[in-house]
Amino acid sequence: MKSIVIIPAYNEEKSIVKTVQDICEHAPEFDYIIINDCSTDHTLDICRENQLHVLNLPINLGIGGAVQTGFLYAYTNGYDYAVQFDGDGQHDARYLQRMRDYMEEQKADMLIGSRFLEKEGFQSTGMRRFGIRYFSVLIKLLTGVTITDPTSGMRMINRDIIALYSESYPKDYPEPESVVSIINRGKKVLEYPVEMRKRMEGTSSISPLKSVYYMIKVTLAILIEMLRKKV
Repeated sequence: MKSIVIIPAYNEEKSIVKTVQDICEHAPEFDYIIINDCSTDHTLDICRENQLHVLNLPINLGIGGAVQTGFLYAYTNGYDYAVQFDGDGQHDARYLQRMRDYMEEQKADMLIGSRFLEKEGFQSTGMRRFGIRYFSVLIKLLTGVTITDPTSGMRMINRDIIALYSESYPKDYPEPESVVSIINRGKKVLEYPVEMRKRMEGTSSISPLKSVYYMIKVTLAILIEMLRKKV
């Protein structure tokens, strides 16, 4: 089984090398590809200086466009599994092989790394936990499926979902909407307990004001996705 780690990166010059080292050390059976989303810092230069595997986007596409680029790369190159993995050091590569084994055992289409199943490691800020809980309840009400960590950026998918996402993927804040879209298609989505770290360097791009915009936008997108299912 060919597996690849997709690392969307925007201004991650201080953490991208450590992120790749973590993958190479703890998940050597996984390939990786960095999607440099037109960073304005030295992320691309550092990738090239360290001979890291990187695709450079000429314009900034945002997280959704960067991740979809990775899925398209994975599909074109015949990968059976692809996992999204943050470039800021929050995710732990030691879970990758375990997640793939669990996916195979359970015949899942998507496996989400959840920090809330065992409530260990960094649990995010209070504001974000509120938003995560909100989307968890919303998804449960609309689909009947319990997802404890719907905004998790650590998500592994099989080839069928790679093909689907390479053709169509939400552009902004894609995680909750993209989960709902495949649940609506009858796909099997499970979670796996993981520990996450605080980001190594830098600050999040999601401010309190953007968080409000995020919740409204994604809620509308999910409701539209549910209406599309009925049509």
